[in-house]
Parts: sequence; C-alpha cells; structure tokens
Amino acid sequence: MVRQGPTQSELDRLTADLRVFDANGIERAAWGWDRHERRGLDAYHTAERAALAQIEQHDLGPRWEEFRRTLFGLTESTGALVSWKAKHGQEGHKAERAAFGAALGLFARDHLTREQYASLVEPMAEALPWLLPDRAPAPRMP
Repeated sequence: MVRQGPTQSELDRLTADLRVFDANGIERAAWGWDRHERRGLDAYHTAERAALAQIEQHDLGPRWEEFRRTLFGLTESTGALVSWKAKHGQEGHKAERAAFGAALGLFARDHLTREQYASLVEPMAEALPWLLPDRAPAPRMP
C-alpha cells in the first residue's frame, strides 16, 4: 500500500528545523539553492509540476495548502521568525524557495521518481541532510 503524503512526524521535523534555523542555516539553504540554480532549473521545474500534479491526483491539495501557509508564516509573513526576518531579502528568499521545494518533495515523494524527489529537496538537504540521507552535503568553501 502506498502512503498518501508525508507522515506528520516528517512535517513536524521540517517545521521544527526551520524554526531553529539561525543565520547560518538560512545562508546554507540559500547557498544550496544557488548551487542548484547554477546547474539549471529545468529538472526542478519538471519535478515541481509532477509533484503538484501528484498532490492533486491523490487529494493532498488541502493538506499541502495548509502546510504551505504554515511555511509562509515561518519565513515570510508579518509573524515570521526573527532569524528569517533578519535574512529577509534575496538570501532569505532563496532559502525559502529551498524550504518550499523540500516540503513539496516530502508531500509527493511516494509518487515521484527518485530523481524528481532529489531535485526538489537537494537545495534544502545542504542544510538538512536527513532529506537525502544517502548524499553528504557538499563542502562549502569560505
């Protein structure tokens, strides 16, 4: 039997990790997004479309929207966390895109190819290696 979306513990873990991100965590996620973007975003956008289609096909849309709003509240809204407010701007937006990609990957993982899942979560996996446990984060040069 195929699961229908992420477990609550996975969503709680992602939310908890994003809540405790300091400036270094946000910078690492933004750096992950930059690395990903330099290689081109065609695979990412293809995976994003596939994930959204799978979310709709498996009736996960309302749950996805609720979680997406939760992420937005942590990173972008007037009630955003202090560390995210401090990094508001280009770097914060890159980290936010990485967070949304990770969430989208978790929601649709059971219905995506391994490559599609990896494409979505890889930028955030630079800061949260548990998203891709079989890949070590890339060394970051100062």
